Amino acid sequence: MDNVNQVVFCFKEGYNCSQAILSVYGPRFGLSREMALKIASAFGAGMCMAETCGAVTGAFMVIGLKHGQADAADKESKATTYELVGQFVNKFDSRNGSVVCKELLGCDISTPEGMKTAQQKDLFKSLCPKIVQDAAEILEEILA
Repeated sequence: MDNVNQVVFCFKEGYNCSQAILSVYGPRFGLSREMALKIASAFGAGMCMAETCGAVTGAFMVIGLKHGQADAADKESKATTYELVGQFVNKFDSRNGSVVCKELLGCDISTPEGMKTAQQKDLFKSLCPKIVQDAAEILEEILA
């Protein structure tokens, strides 16, 4: 199973969007799956606030794992990371119209009313897998 399919499978298995991304790609860069799942757990559902999509923040973490700045003097790594994050955002936004969870879903899942709407419309099964897949596909392009 390729990485994109693994991400979608992980999401459908019950992990949040951010966990699905980071747990599949993190081990490639030395992060254990268990640690990736723990780190990303608070980033799902738009950081639990229906803000930046968890699949997006998960991808940012993976980009950081590959290219991130580990030395304050390393300005080149910082610039590369920011450039790649910008590329990711542009591609994701062009596919989905936004990087914001509540805009992607059309409801604010940080509120009881919004969560009820999302559940009634079955958005976590009908829409989110496509969003998670898009994030993984774009990440594959950026990591290549």
